[in-house]
Amino acid sequence: MNQKWDGIERRKSLREKAEAMVASISPEEMRTNPAEMLLHELLVHKIELEMQNEELQRNHTALAEARDRYRDLYDFAPAGYIVLDSAERIAEINLTGAALLGIAPDASAKLPFSAFVALEHRERWSLQFRNMMDLIATEKLALALTLTRPDRILFTAHLDCQYRELGEAPALLISITEMVQS
Repeated sequence: MNQKWDGIERRKSLREKAEAMVASISPEEMRTNPAEMLLHELLVHKIELEMQNEELQRNHTALAEARDRYRDLYDFAPAGYIVLDSAERIAEINLTGAALLGIAPDASAKLPFSAFVALEHRERWSLQFRNMMDLIATEKLALALTLTRPDRILFTAHLDCQYRELGEAPALLISITEMVQS
C-alpha cells in the first residue's frame, strides 16, 4: 500500500473493508438485535485492528530492510565516517574509518580522536575541534592532518568536518580519507 492517506480517510477505508468482510459472514437478520449489532461492531473493530497490524508489520519489515541497506552503505563506503561527541570521543565509526585508524570498530568506543592525531598537529586539531563545537565556525571545515595508527605508522588524512546536533547532544561529523603522497 503505497497510497498516502490522512488518518480519517485511512480509517474510513479500513472500516469499509472490515464492514464488507463482516457482512459477508453475518446474515442481515442478525444485525437488527442490539446484542447482534454490538457483536457486529466488535467484529468490524477486530478486523480493522488485524488489518492495521498487517500494515504495521509490512512497514516494519520495509523499515528494517531500508535500515540494513543504509548500514551496509555506511559501513562499506569508500570514505571513513566518524562521529565525535562533545568530549572529542569517538561515538560512532564505520568500517572504513576504523581501518584507516587501524582499530577494530567495536574497540573505538569512547577513544579520544586526538589519540590518533600526530603530536605536531594536536594543538591545531584541538583548536579546530573547539571552534567547531563552540559554534565559532559553523561552516563545514576541511583540513589535512597527519594521523598515527596504533602501530605508529603516520599518514596524511583529509578531514571534512561539520557540527550537528544529534538529538540534544552536540556532535562533530567527520568524513576522512587518506591522502596519497606522490
